[in-house]
Amino acid sequence: MVLKFLVEKEFKQFFRNKMLPALVFGMPVLFMIIFPSTTTMDVKNMKLAVVDNDHSVTSEQLINKIAASDYFDISGIYFSNDAALREVEYGRSDAIIEIPPSFENDLVSTGKTQVLISANAVDASKAGLGTSYLGTIVSEFGGGGVTVGGIKTVPYIRFNPKMDYKIYMIPALIVLILTMVCGFLPALNVVSEKEFGTIEQINVTPVKKSLFILGKLIPYWVLGSFMIILSMFLGWVIYGVWPITDILSILLVAVIYIFTISSCGLIISNSADNMQQAMFLMFFFIIIMFLMSGIFTPIDSMPGWAKAIAHLSPVTYFARIMRAFYLKGSTLADVASDIYVMLGFLVVLSSLAIASYRKRG
Repeated sequence: MVLKFLVEKEFKQFFRNKMLPALVFGMPVLFMIIFPSTTTMDVKNMKLAVVDNDHSVTSEQLINKIAASDYFDISGIYFSNDAALREVEYGRSDAIIEIPPSFENDLVSTGKTQVLISANAVDASKAGLGTSYLGTIVSEFGGGGVTVGGIKTVPYIRFNPKMDYKIYMIPALIVLILTMVCGFLPALNVVSEKEFGTIEQINVTPVKKSLFILGKLIPYWVLGSFMIILSMFLGWVIYGVWPITDILSILLVAVIYIFTISSCGLIISNSADNMQQAMFLMFFFIIIMFLMSGIFTPIDSMPGWAKAIAHLSPVTYFARIMRAFYLKGSTLADVASDIYVMLGFLVVLSSLAIASYRKRG
């Protein structure tokens, strides 16, 4: 009965604040509309300067094939590499493809030819992906496949056959949304009661610390469950992306994560003296967890010390599970090891949240 009143109090405080409901309802909408199209590693509309030294029908066909791709925009056709290079230096082109004078003759007589691809590598990721795309287009034009040492390789792409980066990012954005709301709001919860003086009324009651903390966590489980369902629905309506795994499995793991990240926020809230401290501390930890969780960059590409830090964050495991649910259709048994780690985080952080609350009265 006491827990019921504590939860009721939290919901009343939440809905009395006009800004918080708007944040909870509006954040998933804005995130799912804007970020899947902007948080992408795909390289499209790369400006390409063409140096055509052959001026043949075949070279024209190659140029048209490149121009038909979504990855490249032909910025101009030039008669010398120096002229094209100036375009790169002035920022009007990102890469150059130079077609040799004997391009058509070599391709017809021997079936082999060479082209020169040069790229502006100030943005190394863009240059690497762009030259890879361009090399694939040229290779397919010349022989219809990628051949190494006389062996033709045919790639078979699993789990994301269209290599659409949105499918990869949508489950990660759901993780971001839950972390922002279910991490930040609890971080401001107890400390706001300290500032308003209402915490003293709780301190003089016989309410146990564990019940008090549980009463703080349950509303965020409800809000988090609503937000994850809303985010999945928006991802399906806007982008046609829906998890392969059943929703009950997703909600079960999400509950574990919501309680875990909310416990982290409550630890900060219990330790902070004012809302400014709580906000800066939570912002610091969330940024670190986001950057080192594999959401934006692969963990395997990080140095050893960064990998160790990444595996100390619950965000890392939840992001990996969500992507497995969305892309692979994994079951709970498939991600059991990550779930066990998250349960370990939950036990430790919730215990710390209870222990760090100093009840006086």
